[in-house]
Amino acid sequence: MSDERLPVKRTAKLFIGGAFPRSESGRTYDVLGADGSWLANAARASRKDARDAVTAARAAQPGWAAKTPYTRGQILYRVAELLEGRRAQFEDELGSGGAADPAREVSASIDRWVWYAGWADKVAQVAGGTNPVAGRYFNFTVPEPTGVVAVVAPAAPALLGLVGRLAPAIVTGNTVVALAGEPNPIPAVSLAEVLATSDVPGGVVNLLTGSPAELVPWLAGHMDVNAIDLTGCPAELVTDAERAAAENVKRVHGAHEADPFSAAAQDLSEITALMEFKTVWHPIGA
Repeated sequence: MSDERLPVKRTAKLFIGGAFPRSESGRTYDVLGADGSWLANAARASRKDARDAVTAARAAQPGWAAKTPYTRGQILYRVAELLEGRRAQFEDELGSGGAADPAREVSASIDRWVWYAGWADKVAQVAGGTNPVAGRYFNFTVPEPTGVVAVVAPAAPALLGLVGRLAPAIVTGNTVVALAGEPNPIPAVSLAEVLATSDVPGGVVNLLTGSPAELVPWLAGHMDVNAIDLTGCPAELVTDAERAAAENVKRVHGAHEADPFSAAAQDLSEITALMEFKTVWHPIGA
């Protein structure tokens, strides 16, 4: 047998409901490296794929929210463990895509999963609490997950930008439909492979690759999406996305810190921005 062989070309697929389907349209686009070399084919998700992803996220949300905060924290920490074990792969993919410092980005991404995992069983105590009222009542503020969150990830940094939007969204019980950065979605697809082999239940994170101009308006206007994170949304699409989100009073969020490597980029406000706060009154005594 000849020692010569053809390499297996990569076709980066979508991640929906814990599975890796191709786009229902069959469309793909070329992912090119920083030097113009061909890296992979990526699926170009359609509106039907986006709807399927929202359906999967909605189905998974009650079960994910019902897990104890401690369990969700342990699952997020497990993602960090698996990322650590595949560090070399992610550094190579980020370097091929033109990342300035792949090692630093991978380290920051791992650390961000760990940081948000630590908040899982603490956020209710810090963000919620008992409120003083002028009457014979107990008054409690109880934080709850918003539901299904659409995330438009930044194009760069390709891995850290996505992790910084995913981790604070899912740690409290939300489920996510994320659109990876279009120029280099390969690290995002590899992250989906990590999630698929970790303890994250299928449907908690769903990943689409493709054109923001095609998918953002439909995610923003989808009536079964409860919130949308427009951090990575192209500026020319933001106004229309916000207008579409208003149709069902979606919560609209964007990163408050421009530098994703900054310590300020990981903050409790990134978690609470995608939560609902309910007030409960209870009479004192008989």
